[in-house]
Amino acid sequence: MVHPAQGQMVQDIAAAGDLTAPPRRYVLREEDRPATTAGAVAAIPTVDMNRLGEPGDADADVEATKLRAALQSWGLFAVTGHGMPEPFLDEILAATRGFFHLPPEEKERYSNVVVANDGDGGGERFQAEGYGVDRVDTDEQILDWCDRLYLQVQPEEERRLEFWPEHPAALRGLLEEYTRRSEQVFRRVLSATARSLGFGEEFFADKVGERVATYARFTYYPPCPRPELVHGLKPHTDNSVLTVLLLDKHVGGLQLLKDGRWLDIPALTHELLVVAGEEIEIMSNGVFMAPVHRVVTSERERVSVVMFYQPEPHKDLAPSEELVGEERPALYKKIKAKDFGDGVWDAFAAGERTIDMLKVKIEQEEEAEEANVSNTYL
Repeated sequence: MVHPAQGQMVQDIAAAGDLTAPPRRYVLREEDRPATTAGAVAAIPTVDMNRLGEPGDADADVEATKLRAALQSWGLFAVTGHGMPEPFLDEILAATRGFFHLPPEEKERYSNVVVANDGDGGGERFQAEGYGVDRVDTDEQILDWCDRLYLQVQPEEERRLEFWPEHPAALRGLLEEYTRRSEQVFRRVLSATARSLGFGEEFFADKVGERVATYARFTYYPPCPRPELVHGLKPHTDNSVLTVLLLDKHVGGLQLLKDGRWLDIPALTHELLVVAGEEIEIMSNGVFMAPVHRVVTSERERVSVVMFYQPEPHKDLAPSEELVGEERPALYKKIKAKDFGDGVWDAFAAGERTIDMLKVKIEQEEEAEEANVSNTYL
């Protein structure tokens, strides 16, 4: 069974004409609330994909060095030279907004609350894919001020097209094209990331595989009457190797936690934003760190389109041997990519990093196994 709040869309709540403050389920504890005044704007680094070029090219090496510095100091950077025309990106954002502006009954056709078919009498269950809100587990859980549409887009044969909206009519075609172009960005950045550490271009690519699991998240942040009381999206790190974000051109809201301060990421016009995920943190043995980020709301609606790139499910996630030594021991345990992915929604609902939650779980399992071995000799 699903929690009753699972079916409550934030957009519907925000549309109530007499709403003067968000309902209690969305209101943060006072110490967790966003600042009520504008914060410092982050001067985030920029990487030009056109300059990444080929290995050994002087300009490419300089740009790859910039990329490494950006990932080490910020965990993210803006990307120019990605080859996607600005009108194309505008169309994607317009189609995203168009979907969320459809009548509720049309959007509910793609609901992420589905009838269970598990042999135990049915009932409803939450699933990641589809339209709705993120998973709700408990009455105490503070909810985010957003609705979302979450879809697996790659590998192509694993798409569940019953959750791909038919309207706006342009959305499916735009998503197909954007999936192809965005993966090109991911692959080129991943290759340059390997080169920046002195390895061959396939160093990380071999670890994630050719058939990466790719998920698209379309997020709608409705206007909020009291933005200082809520999170649009709670502080988190990404379940990905790398994440490629297309942000709203006109309304900011994304914030980065850096050196203990929340900084505003500026609204980008034609750039994309690349963010390091927890998988690259593991594979690089902490050379690159997945940054903590969140979304704050405003009295204006905001949309975004995010692509998450994850390793093939059977791949091992572990610190690369070349980056482990006496001076830098392995910081993380080995785990299958599928097992890591399975823990993501538990961690996100609890407001924890997947790495941290699974680290505790793995250690507990190891301790229990050691205790069982000891008991066999008693």
